Amino acid sequence: MDGVITSIQRFSLNDGPGIRTTVFFKGCNLRCAWCHNPETFSLADDMMYDASKCIGCLHCVAVCPSGAQREIDGKHAFQRDLCTHCGACADVCFPGALEHTAKVMTCDDVMREVLQDKAYYLDSGGGVTLSGGEAMLQADFAAEITAACHEHGIECAVETNLAYELDPCEAVLRGFDLIMFDIKQMDSAQHKRWTGAGNETILANAKRMDGFARPMIARVPLIPGATDDMANLAATVDFLATLKNLRYLEILNFNPLGEAKYRCLALDNPFVTARPYSDQQMSDYQRALSGRGVEVRVG
Repeated sequence: MDGVITSIQRFSLNDGPGIRTTVFFKGCNLRCAWCHNPETFSLADDMMYDASKCIGCLHCVAVCPSGAQREIDGKHAFQRDLCTHCGACADVCFPGALEHTAKVMTCDDVMREVLQDKAYYLDSGGGVTLSGGEAMLQADFAAEITAACHEHGIECAVETNLAYELDPCEAVLRGFDLIMFDIKQMDSAQHKRWTGAGNETILANAKRMDGFARPMIARVPLIPGATDDMANLAATVDFLATLKNLRYLEILNFNPLGEAKYRCLALDNPFVTARPYSDQQMSDYQRALSGRGVEVRVG
């Protein structure tokens, strides 16, 4: 079976306990306005183009079948609306100005990378995390990787948005050793404003998933002006306090590192001027949310 992957990140320390390899699945059913992985939005091989790396060799122009890569007055230009996502340009772009965002991989392809660090997983209590995008949009492929990890004695976790019909994914989710999920906004209208969908399905799935008897970690991204007000955060903690298999809540600092990706994908970034919270501010949030029946950690 083939799957579509954006990238595989080894030695990850932010996607679950211990040292992990994170497999980023392509495709997402939400459009979070602050997403720092916008290259995972669609399943297509959208080209990342960094003009600052272009040396003007024009090799991409020679191989582009659609005329999206062109020469204008002796210089390279990328007309993105003509791009058919074939990836031929990136294959010949030696400076790396044009990059693929999708790789078609088999489970064996993924496991070849995963197994290189097995000793680190076992020594640190780590493993593999399937992230994205949304891994459950390729649930069968996720299940195949999870089974392969277990065959090698490696724990497998998932980071999921829960914004999908649960029935087709239930067996896959039950197979994970750890389920990490986001609660972004408790107000459904605000959730739809910032992500493109309401939160009713997400909250219902979190409650139902609690019955799977799998350990869970909830995560709230602190986004300036979108998720960071105390009313939303307090309501989130109160909801999470009803889940008996929740280990803890992680509050995640705003991540501005996606800005270059937005630029390279020619996408608007509404949070281009936003900055992360200070360590003191994160500690203040942690203290304010503690004592409501859920352990709160700074992620």
